[in-house]
Amino acid sequence: MLSQNRSFIRSSVGIVVVIAACAAAAGMWTGGRVSAAPPNDDSISQSMKAFTSVFDVVEQNFADKVDADKAIYNGAVPGMLRTLDPHSNFFDPKAYAALREDQRGQYYGVGMQVGPRNGKTMIMWPFENSPAYRAGLRPGDVIAQINDKKTDGLNTTEIAELLKGPRGTKVQVRVSREGLTTPVVYDIVRDAIARPSVPEAIWLKPGIAYMNVTQFGENTSKEFEEQFRKLGENNIKGLVLDLRGNPGGLLNEGVEVAGHFLKKNDLVVSHRGRAQPNKNYYSKSDNGGKTGYPVVVVVNRSSASAAEIVSGALQDHDRAWVLGEPTFGKGLVQTVFPLSENTGLALTTAHYYTPSGRLIQRDYSHISFLDYYYRNKNEQKDLSDVKMTDAGRTVYGGGGITPDEKYEAAKLNKFQIELLRKSGFFNFSAAYFGPKTDARMPKGWEPDENIVNQLHDYLLKNTVEFTEADFTANHQWVKEQLKREMYITAFSWEQSVRVNIQQDPEIARAVDAMPKAVTLLENAKKLLVQRVNQQERLPR
Repeated sequence: MLSQNRSFIRSSVGIVVVIAACAAAAGMWTGGRVSAAPPNDDSISQSMKAFTSVFDVVEQNFADKVDADKAIYNGAVPGMLRTLDPHSNFFDPKAYAALREDQRGQYYGVGMQVGPRNGKTMIMWPFENSPAYRAGLRPGDVIAQINDKKTDGLNTTEIAELLKGPRGTKVQVRVSREGLTTPVVYDIVRDAIARPSVPEAIWLKPGIAYMNVTQFGENTSKEFEEQFRKLGENNIKGLVLDLRGNPGGLLNEGVEVAGHFLKKNDLVVSHRGRAQPNKNYYSKSDNGGKTGYPVVVVVNRSSASAAEIVSGALQDHDRAWVLGEPTFGKGLVQTVFPLSENTGLALTTAHYYTPSGRLIQRDYSHISFLDYYYRNKNEQKDLSDVKMTDAGRTVYGGGGITPDEKYEAAKLNKFQIELLRKSGFFNFSAAYFGPKTDARMPKGWEPDENIVNQLHDYLLKNTVEFTEADFTANHQWVKEQLKREMYITAFSWEQSVRVNIQQDPEIARAVDAMPKAVTLLENAKKLLVQRVNQQERLPR
C-alpha cells in the first residue's frame, strides 16, 4: 500500500502534522473532519522536508527491504503522537476498522471468543445464541482448520479474521476436542453478532437491580433504556450500576446515560480546548423526578473517560454513592479524524470537567506511558483542585474519581494464583465435558463433592502443585470457581457472568451500601428545599 505510492507518504504524513497542531487520543471520542488547507507554518514545512529526506535515505540504503506501512504506521506517526499525550493515537486500516466495529457493537462472523492456550488457539467460549453456540462449539476446542486452511503458524488475530465474513456465507471449522480421537467438523453460516455494551440487567434481590455498562458505544444509551424497560423501572427500589473495567467511549453516550438519573438541564460535563469553543453538556431528559431510587455506582482503576464522566456527574450532583477504587484519571477528549487510505487519527482536542469544575486528568508529565497506563496504583488527587458537590461535600480533581467508599478486593493466595495461572478450572472443564455428547446441566446446578474430588484428582494428575491443607482451606473458593467455569459449557458464558455477579463480594458490598445512597438523596432533597425557602424569603 504505502510502499507502492510514495507520494501518499508525503501527503498522509502532512495531514497528520496539520492535525497534530490541534492535539489527539484513545478513550472518549467525538467526531471530526480533517481540514484540507495546507500548513502555513514554515517550521512544519521544513520538518516535513527533513522527514521525507530521512525516509528516502532509509528506503534506499537500509540493509533489508523497508516495509513502508510499518515504518509510517508503526513508527513515524506513533512516535510523533507520543510527544503530545498518552492518548493520542493513529489507526492503520485494520485498527480503524476494528475501532468502528467496536463502536457499532456488531460484526459478522460465527460469534465466539478465541484465545491462545498451550501454544494453540482455543475457543474460550461461544456467545449465547450465536451460530457457534447453536452449532455446538465448546470452550477448550482447539481450532485446527478453517475451510481449507490449517491454523498451524497462525496467531489468534489471524484465526479470528478467518472466522469473520459476510452475513449468510458459510465457513467450515474443524476442531480437536479433549476425550475424542477424531476431529469434529462444524459447517456454520455466518450471521450478525451483536456485542452489547449493556449486557446484564438482573435482580440481585427483590427491589434491588443490577446493571453493568462495559463501554460507551453508538447504541449504549438505547441499550440502557431497553434494559430498564425489560426490568420494569417502576419496580426498582435501588440500583447497582457497575462501571468496573469500562474504558470509556463516545462522549454523547456517556452524557445520555448520566442524564437518565438527573433533572433536565443539569450539567453533566463541560470541555475546554485550544482549537474548539468551550462547550457544556446538559441532561436532556427529565428523569430526575421519575427515577428517584438510590443508586450505587461501582468503579475501579480501569474505569476511565466516559465512565468517569458518568460517575463524576452522579457524584457531583449527589445522585449516587460511588464505591470501589479511584478511577483511571482520564480527563482528555479525543476527536476522531478520518484520513485517507481508510486510516484514522484520534487527537486530544479538549480537557473535560465534571459539573463541580473538577479536572480529573492524572499527571503524566514525569512518568513513562507504560507507568501511566499500567502502574496507576497510587492515589493522585490534586489537593489544590478542591470543589464541592451540590450538597456541599468536598471532592478533588487530579487523579480520577475518588469513591465515596473505598473497596479493595481480597488478594488471591498462593494456591489460588497457581490454579488460575495453570488454567486448572478451564482445563478440567474441557476434559470433563469433552467426551460427553450432551454437555447440558439441569437448571440451578451446583458442583457437588464428587465433582470437587474429580477436580482434585485431575489437578494432581496434571502436576498442579498444592497441599491437601491448601485444597481444604480453599474448598468454598474452589466450588465457586468450578461453578463459574462449568456454567460456560453447560449453559453459556452469559449465564456464567450472572453467576459471577451473584457471587461477587463487591456487588454484595454495594447492596449493603444502598442505605448510604438513600441518605445522600434525602440530604440533597432537604438542601434543595432549604435553598428554595431562602430564595422565597429574599426581598423583592
